[in-house]
Amino acid sequence: MDLSNYLLLRQEMSLLVVFLILMIYDLFAGEKGKKGFHLIACTLWGLHTICGFLFPVSGSSFAGMYVNNDVETIVKNILNIGVFIIFLQSYGWLKKSDTIFKRGEFFMLVLLTLFGMYMMISARNFILFFIGLETASLPIASLVAFDKYTHHSAEAGAKFILTAVFSSVIMLFGLSMLYGNCGTLYFEDIATTIIAPSAIVILALTFVLTGLFFKLSLVPFHLWTADVYEGAPTNVTSYLSTISKGAAVYALMVILYRVFGNLFFEWNAMLWWIILITITIGNIFAIRQNNFKRFLAFSSISQAGYIILSVFIGTAQGMGATIYYILVYVVSNLAAFGVANAIETQTGKINISDYNGLYKTNPNLSIILMLAMFSLGGIPPTAGFFSKFFVFTAVAEQQEYLLLFIALLNTVISLYYYLLVVKAIFINPNETPIEKLTTDNYTKVSFAICLIGIFAIGFASCIYEYLNGVSFGL
Repeated sequence: MDLSNYLLLRQEMSLLVVFLILMIYDLFAGEKGKKGFHLIACTLWGLHTICGFLFPVSGSSFAGMYVNNDVETIVKNILNIGVFIIFLQSYGWLKKSDTIFKRGEFFMLVLLTLFGMYMMISARNFILFFIGLETASLPIASLVAFDKYTHHSAEAGAKFILTAVFSSVIMLFGLSMLYGNCGTLYFEDIATTIIAPSAIVILALTFVLTGLFFKLSLVPFHLWTADVYEGAPTNVTSYLSTISKGAAVYALMVILYRVFGNLFFEWNAMLWWIILITITIGNIFAIRQNNFKRFLAFSSISQAGYIILSVFIGTAQGMGATIYYILVYVVSNLAAFGVANAIETQTGKINISDYNGLYKTNPNLSIILMLAMFSLGGIPPTAGFFSKFFVFTAVAEQQEYLLLFIALLNTVISLYYYLLVVKAIFINPNETPIEKLTTDNYTKVSFAICLIGIFAIGFASCIYEYLNGVSFGL
């Protein structure tokens, strides 16, 4: 092993540099210096995000355990943009008296989890993949329980860590079966060893995918999601809902096609049913929610079903639609969470019924939330319409008409509950609506990025065409 192995890990090395600078600054800066901590953190991360688009490199390191190509770079850049938005939106929450002294810990825990997700995305060996998975999962448990003196946050942290441990154990059991059958943990070697399905291989496939389905909150492995989303701080919930899910989706896509490609018909049948019940149950339960974070939890479950629908297709068009959908989902969902965070931070209100008449006092926040709901629901001309259109087009080309019909029917259901939020904001009467709120400049910048994304990404369909032209190597 020599230095050349590390030259390919440019984004990982850049992330660690940002992490070390922030840690040293947080340790040694005085009280006056720490007042500028948030600005320094956002600036450094903004530079890291920009550098991620410059001078991309491709190749493999560490005997093929780590791979970085165009598509891995694209996914990491999408996650970087999402984390940048979350950092901006966290300013108001982190300056509160009960969290101001934990500001550094928040940034460092987020960067640690993101480093693990980088490893998951580029891993081509299950050892490195599992290390990345655990590096991402354990700090998230600390983030979920960040408000440790709040009962709901502590409870959510306990539920998350128990679920994470349980899913990791199931995945490890599957990996042990896979290693016992194939004698290797390299993706490529396993794929060449598995020629035909056998009982132990099918069982290993089931356990490995089950572990990932827990991370993605796919039904029936979703029961932890609503409680954890409700109990965690809103900025952590938005991170779980977007960044964590985006990394897990791409990792699932790589494992399905690079490791279990010869078992396509076996896992394809499994995914068919999981997609159907995930989209349906997520939509049905979202209708019943009044707490806005629980509402977005079930919305994210349903959205995960749509994302996996494009993975299920297995064509280059479907894979391009997957990456495009993740990008659109990140900016749309973070816009919604940003409004919820701004309202909760200043008023403590988080129920949808609290938003009745919001437009009278806070028209700007109301319009942003409305556009986020339109994009998540797939209403034109927002980016969400184009993302769903590309997914449904890919499904139709593979003649999966029954699944397409069910997905379209569920889209109508999702429109109903997304418009319930819009109805509460603009139509429902309220004699005492939420008072006029002031948002900080960081949050305003995050909203600007989200709104640009919601419209610009939608009209720039060339992004999707570009993704179709990218060599996925799956």
